[in-house]
Amino acid sequence: MDAHRTSIAQSCLAASHDGSLDFPSIVGRLIDAGFEGYAVDYRRGVSTYYLPDGDSLELVHPAPDAPVAAEFQATVVAAAVRDAQTNAPGYTYAGFCRTVTAAGCAGYMVSFLGRRVVYFGRTAETHVEHFPQ
Repeated sequence: MDAHRTSIAQSCLAASHDGSLDFPSIVGRLIDAGFEGYAVDYRRGVSTYYLPDGDSLELVHPAPDAPVAAEFQATVVAAAVRDAQTNAPGYTYAGFCRTVTAAGCAGYMVSFLGRRVVYFGRTAETHVEHFPQ
């Protein structure tokens, strides 16, 4: 991974946590840099960014305060996504991470090509969100 793309991925990860960029802005920057998607693994505490040629970059993702719950609650995950999409009062990405991991979300995969995010639990249950039109 070249230094320029590494810097962009690092800055997008930091911006998600400090709230300086919203999800659409982060997606735009990553797409402009040539990424085709990324994955967040809450259990390992990493985010992995993927290029179309198979190259990838793994960055440390701040771990949630508690382990991922055993039961996947898709309705809670969907509600947390709605809060993120509408930038609900008091929304933070750290709060989103706490909420979804407490709801059994072990991670998620963002596909720019597929225009969707797949949230998954420890038992591989899923909830799919399509990018807004």
